[in-house]
Amino acid sequence: MAEKRYCPYCHEEMEYWLAPPETGWGYIYVCFNNKCKFYRNSSDNIKNKGEDQRHFAARYGEDPANNFHPINILAYNPFVKLENG
Repeated sequence: MAEKRYCPYCHEEMEYWLAPPETGWGYIYVCFNNKCKFYRNSSDNIKNKGEDQRHFAARYGEDPANNFHPINILAYNPFVKLENG
């Protein structure tokens, strides 16, 4: 059984989630809290995004197979404020 892990940014319990097979991760812990400041503020930190990719953000995750090393999980962020919309 998975242990309880908490996001260091919002302190919510993270989900033990099976990542898509093509990632090679297996099970990882992911913060799916849409109010998490890591997720909400990450859009500004993602480099090399095109105009059509402005809504991408990163969710905080940890990989138990790698000593719970933090990982960024690319995700859609509908909360990004666009300059012209």
